Amino acid sequence: QVQLVESGGGLVQAGGSLRLSCAASGRTFSSLVLGWFRQAPGKEREFVAATMRDGRRTYYADSVKGRFTISRDNAKNTVYLQMNSLKAEDTAVYHCAASGRLYSSTWDQGAPYDYWGQGTQVTVSS
Repeated sequence: QVQLVESGGGLVQAGGSLRLSCAASGRTFSSLVLGWFRQAPGKEREFVAATMRDGRRTYYADSVKGRFTISRDNAKNTVYLQMNSLKAEDTAVYHCAASGRLYSSTWDQGAPYDYWGQGTQVTVSS
């Protein structure tokens, strides 16, 4: 089992920045693929970013490329999402997700992830 706890959400003006954190426990952190997803009211959950075990390979949704950065600190068992140049359309509940799978061709979908956090609200005012 893996427990994931997100923090860092809040209210920010358009153009501002936030950094989300997700602390993991219960399994060797470095063995996990980690992702961030978000869900806005009335919309389906969507992929934001993912980082592979080594932290060198990362993937992003087109909508956040160049604005968001995912990173991980395996010594602190924490994954981060640095969000810059925030837009109103970034408003959502952001969830951290973890997978113990060795391989997937669909890290941008929810199916490979076995563990999910409760989420943290991000609200961007325009």
